[in-house]
Amino acid sequence: MSLILLSRQIRSTISISNTQRLKNGVTQKAVFGFSAIRYSYLARQSHSVATHWYTDSTMGSNGLPSNGVDRHTTKVFFFDIDNCLYPKSAKVHDRMADLIDKYFAEHLSLSWDEAVRLHKEYYQNYGLAIEGLVRHHQIDPLEYNSKVDDALPLEGIIKPNPQLRKMLEDVDRSKVKLWLFTNAYVNHARRVVRLLEIEDLFDGITYCDYAAQPLICKPHEKAFANAMKDAGVENVDDCYFVDDNYQNCKKADEIGWHTAHLVEEGVKVPRTPASKHQIRSLEELRNVFPDVFKKP
Repeated sequence: MSLILLSRQIRSTISISNTQRLKNGVTQKAVFGFSAIRYSYLARQSHSVATHWYTDSTMGSNGLPSNGVDRHTTKVFFFDIDNCLYPKSAKVHDRMADLIDKYFAEHLSLSWDEAVRLHKEYYQNYGLAIEGLVRHHQIDPLEYNSKVDDALPLEGIIKPNPQLRKMLEDVDRSKVKLWLFTNAYVNHARRVVRLLEIEDLFDGITYCDYAAQPLICKPHEKAFANAMKDAGVENVDDCYFVDDNYQNCKKADEIGWHTAHLVEEGVKVPRTPASKHQIRSLEELRNVFPDVFKKP
């Protein structure tokens, strides 16, 4: 399946207003808080989709866009989204798990206990419950997305986090790109960062396209290779990564990324660390990766 890589490399300007999905050359509406975004379209065979963005605001006197991003930087800091940019205590994951269990029960005509069991089995086997549903039950993945991810009442749960924004603003954007890397579908991912009021700080996002088969998502090694290609980085030593998922961090560490496993306060610390760095809060990134932050 040909998917679309959205990049900032050409000159065509497109005004956008709702959620965007590009596939097989078809453009649908998009939203991410910008009045205009420049895109180029490069069809490629892949099972993740990347979106790059920057606003048409005036360039600064230093030749950089107003958010300070140097588009020729070589280092990339990849951020997971769910249970990473907001805390587990928000219980978004718990609410999502309930919706997934409900979907299993209703669409597969299962008892609640069997739905919970099968959901857990597919998550453990494939990393995403939806992959098991598509593989074994041929469900409509976008209908699933509407019943699960898009049905979450995020507006009442996720609020702006000034401390998070300040930490991201303190990254030295003349040397480092900020990139979102998630197993969620694009609708959910963009809702979260919009509600956190940090969408303008990121260069782009690599997300899991639920309509593609097979699904290639973290912790599959190809997902990390796709993210590097999407973000325009070639050397694993130039990749920085933070995620709350043990397996995702373990794989990133194995392939050579500078990795920090987020194990927030109240969460049991794993007996064997997933990666070299283990942190209790995103603020600790300043200490474990001081080279990516602005000097005091």
